[in-house]
Amino acid sequence: MQMNPDKDTRLCISLSGRPGNFGLRFHNHLYEQLGLNFYYKAFTTKDLTGAVTGIRALGIRGCGVSMPFKEACIALVDELDASAQAIASINTIVNTDGHLKAYNTDYIAIAQLLEHHQVPKETTFALLGSGGMAKAVASALRDGGYRNGLVVARNEQTGTALATSCGYPWQAQLGAHRPQMLINVSPVGMTGGAEANDLAFGEDAVDRAEIVFDVVAIPVETPLIKRGRAQAKQVITGLEVIAIQALEQFVLYTGVRPTPEQFQAAVAFARS
Repeated sequence: MQMNPDKDTRLCISLSGRPGNFGLRFHNHLYEQLGLNFYYKAFTTKDLTGAVTGIRALGIRGCGVSMPFKEACIALVDELDASAQAIASINTIVNTDGHLKAYNTDYIAIAQLLEHHQVPKETTFALLGSGGMAKAVASALRDGGYRNGLVVARNEQTGTALATSCGYPWQAQLGAHRPQMLINVSPVGMTGGAEANDLAFGEDAVDRAEIVFDVVAIPVETPLIKRGRAQAKQVITGLEVIAIQALEQFVLYTGVRPTPEQFQAAVAFARS
C-alpha cells in the first residue's frame, strides 16, 4: 500500500483493548483506491479520557471504538446519534470541528446481516453476553421483530438490564434450552483471550441449533463457527459484522460510499 501523507492528511483511528489489522487495512486500502487524503491507525490505551481528548485537540476525524470502551466513551463525547442513544453503546466517533458525535454502526451491521441471511422472524435464539456489542445485537433483534429470544449472561446485573430493555428473559446459563439460533457476543473463542479455544455454548446446544452466529471476528473461524460449518449449519461470522460496520464508519468519516465491488475488494485485502 503506497501512502503519501502530507500536512493536510486527515487521520482516523481506532481504540480497542486488543487492536487488530482488519480496520487499518480496510480503511487505508479504500483511501488509496478512491484517492482520499486520509490515513488510519489502530491504537489501544490505558487513558481513555486522554485519548478522546486527543481526538478533539488534534483534529482526528474519526475513531472506531471496540471492547472494552463502547460504554465508557459515552460520557466523553458531545452528542449521541439515535443509533447510539437508543442502546447506550457507541462504536464510532466523528469529529467535526471539535464537536464529537457518536454512532453505533454495529447495530446497522447486525440488522443488515439478519436480513441478508433471511433469518425467519419466528426463530428462537439465545444471545450470550451483556456488554456494549450485546446491546447492539439484542436491539437489532428486537427492532427486527425477533420475539422468541433469551439473554444468557453470567453477570446478573448487566444481563437482566439488557434483557429487560429489549423485552427478553435472562438466565445465567443456557440450561436445557435448545434454541434454533445461537449468538455469541462474548469474548469466548477470541484470539488471545482466556477462553480462546472454548465453545461459546455446550456441544449439545450447538449440535441441535440450525444457525450459529459468532460476533467474534478474530479469528474468523472461532470454535463455534468451526463446529457449525462441520455440521453444515447456517453460519454468520464476525468478519461479516466488522466488514459492514467498517463500511458504514468509512462513509461517516469521508462522506463517500464505495461501490459493492470496491467494498468486497477492501474486505479481501484486509483479510490477506
